[in-house]
Amino acid sequence: MASIKIVLRKNMIRKDNTIPLAIRISENYKTNYKWLGQYVLEKDWDKNAGKAKRTHPNSKKLNNFLLKKLTEANDIYFDSKKELTTKQVKQKLKGAGGSKSFFAVASDRIKNKYERGTFSVTKSELSILYNLEEFLNLNAAKEKVVSIREIKERRKKRISKGRKGEHSFLDSVEEFKKNKSLKFQDINESFIDNFKDFCLVFLGQKTRTVTNQLIFIRTIFNKAIQIGVVDSKYYPFGGEKEKIRIGSSHKIGLTSNEIEKIEFLKLEPNTSIWHTKNVWLIAFYFAGIRISDAVQLRWSDFKDDRLLYIMHKNEKPVSLKTPSKAITILNQYKNLKAENNGYVFPFLSTAEINNNEEVFKKTRNATKLFNKYLKRIATECNIDKNLSNHIARHSFGNIAGDRIHPLMLQKLYRHSDLKTTLNYQANFIHKDADDALDSVINF
Repeated sequence: MASIKIVLRKNMIRKDNTIPLAIRISENYKTNYKWLGQYVLEKDWDKNAGKAKRTHPNSKKLNNFLLKKLTEANDIYFDSKKELTTKQVKQKLKGAGGSKSFFAVASDRIKNKYERGTFSVTKSELSILYNLEEFLNLNAAKEKVVSIREIKERRKKRISKGRKGEHSFLDSVEEFKKNKSLKFQDINESFIDNFKDFCLVFLGQKTRTVTNQLIFIRTIFNKAIQIGVVDSKYYPFGGEKEKIRIGSSHKIGLTSNEIEKIEFLKLEPNTSIWHTKNVWLIAFYFAGIRISDAVQLRWSDFKDDRLLYIMHKNEKPVSLKTPSKAITILNQYKNLKAENNGYVFPFLSTAEINNNEEVFKKTRNATKLFNKYLKRIATECNIDKNLSNHIARHSFGNIAGDRIHPLMLQKLYRHSDLKTTLNYQANFIHKDADDALDSVINF
């Protein structure tokens, strides 16, 4: 059971000999203090009663204030429907809006993810914080085109400073940690509606990108409620409030004929576009593994004609037979094993293997390059589809159609839930619907 008491913090004595008062919340050998903004001399404090003595000039008024704060603390602890930690009680005492801003809670999460090495997630989440900052600083008096231009210029400047080493990722995180411009109680339905409009109009984002940002805001809000930073009554999602709906889109993959066009395309060996074609085909041959995983393939991942590696996104182990077509491509790189520093492809040859951030950055740069050259490959192969990194996975699904049992596809896709596989594959199975349509039209 928690002990909640008002105490003097004698180690914080001021020059005038007054000592700050605080609510001390103790339980299970853990203690937190909530400062009350009141100071008294030690001679005017009754330690046993936990209140000011009559010798204090405003003892009655001060004791009424202290009783009110003590009652609030006890109400929060004992009226809660779930057990609260001493830290959560302290946070709730700091007010419904919380003592920490949205940016502070979000930056803590981003920093933790960064230190765990999930760089792709942290980069996108930091971008959301910059978007929120732009939204908060938007000058409604300016013309839209001017605001859009200025937003782009600021983003370009940030990227440039980062590349030059003038401003690191963690520098940005620390700046947001100190940013108090957005309180949780400010994030209501109106705020969310206006932010969605801002993302669509001023940032030119697509609906799914906006949705991803709302999911991030919701995640941070849930975390803040969990740690007692904000009261759940301010939660702007669910119920009759804002509902996040994830829209569906068409997933289009290449056909067998279009894959063959890419396979037979003649390109100058050891050029960037030649490497791009090989990496993309390897990703397709191994049931649509992610391009980032394909770039990071090492020769040590291949044993007894099988690919054995750990997926970077979900850390799942993968074991797949190496198809003969994949072996043909891999053989073209075998004599470069030492030159590529143990990697199959050359894009990470200069990266320090144990430096996860450097590996991530060089992988990201490579995948950006691929998207550029894949457009050229599509043009040269007369493929009228958006040939991109991720379409390798869609292409495997498209060709698999309903010919492979869903349980086997689940294994090939490395999905945790069969439902995910069925939903994904539904994008590529059209035969039953086509036959049903024909049965009505061709009467």
